[in-house]
Amino acid sequence: MKKIDLACIIDDDNIFIYGVRKVMELAEICNNFLIYKNGQEALDALTSIISSNNKLPDIILLDLNMPVLDGWQFLDEFIKIPASKRITIYIVSSSVDPEDVLRAKSYEIVSNYVVKPITMKKLEELMRDFAESN
Repeated sequence: MKKIDLACIIDDDNIFIYGVRKVMELAEICNNFLIYKNGQEALDALTSIISSNNKLPDIILLDLNMPVLDGWQFLDEFIKIPASKRITIYIVSSSVDPEDVLRAKSYEIVSNYVVKPITMKKLEELMRDFAESN
């Protein structure tokens, strides 16, 4: 399986961040992470990374319900920024609302919608999907 060089986690839940990061490290999927607590923090940092031609993440794990700028607002702004490479975005949310799933699928940049908690098996499926699409 293709290893991810840099993953970005945008989530305000410290337990989720710790857990998914640990799982990705233990499974040797990824060892380098950018962590942001809300969409605004992530948008500011990623915009700066893009404008300075620094290394972009391969994937983004994006929560929907966050303070300051939620996942939807982040997506709406992020898709306006021209990036030098395609970044695969997975929405990882506790929402099981079918409207959220449909809305996520309306974004070309979103590869999948995963309901929390994320399991090792689901994470491996996402990584296989990532490897096949890149």
